[in-house]
Amino acid sequence: MLKSNKMKVNIIIAFSVALLFFSCKKTVTLKLNNVPPAIVIQGEITDAPGPYTVTINQPVDFYANNTFPPIYGATVVITDGHGVSDVLTETSPGTYSTHTLVGIQGYTYTMTVDVQGQHYAAVSTMPQNVNLDSVTFQTNSGFGKTQISAIANFQDPPNVKNYYQFVEYINGVQLTKDLFVFDDRLSDGRYINYTLYNDSSYLVRGYQLQVNMYCVDSSVYNYFYQLNQSNSGGTFDASPANPTSNISNGAYGYFSAQTTNLVQTIVP
Repeated sequence: MLKSNKMKVNIIIAFSVALLFFSCKKTVTLKLNNVPPAIVIQGEITDAPGPYTVTINQPVDFYANNTFPPIYGATVVITDGHGVSDVLTETSPGTYSTHTLVGIQGYTYTMTVDVQGQHYAAVSTMPQNVNLDSVTFQTNSGFGKTQISAIANFQDPPNVKNYYQFVEYINGVQLTKDLFVFDDRLSDGRYINYTLYNDSSYLVRGYQLQVNMYCVDSSVYNYFYQLNQSNSGGTFDASPANPTSNISNGAYGYFSAQTTNLVQTIVP
């Protein structure tokens, strides 16, 4: 529980990640402290085929209903640093989609948003992809309960700083309570077996599990790391600071150029 009398804001960040054979929706719940009227911008570019989207919304009070007002009429442009500049189209209220942009590993992408007389900008470089080799499981028993956790297995490249984010889907439904990020500061070049510990026993034998692994840059990793600390209440249950966005001019949210791959399996 956050020990604060400040206003809490709950922002649902939802976006579609286009993959080779299907689409999936990643949802993040964000609690912000002491938030004035602001703008929430979030967008992703992946190495999977587009189109890619940027969503722009207004935050709402934590105790308000789950309606997050979209912001209309923005001018959104993404460039890839190699001569491609894509002016996004508002395909639904507050959602802006690319046309020609292609996500390429190693490219640095710049997003600009002009709306309501304000200018916002963000930069993100897409890392080289790291393959998610497999997903295995471990079982822990205690207090009369059995908890199954998934383990993501992959080879971390040596002599390269890598940052990872993981998202789980169970029977097609994303788990939004738990956030998983990992960096190779202490594991550079090793074979990684990263356990996705959940707060509760979500995995049940026979369920279908999908694990998505994203290679992200340092600013996006830091954002989700801080968001994870915020969701957990932080050290000594203190009220944490708001996550640091990589978007300028006081916007909340993030802009990420990232690689993506996944494994689907059945919980044994």
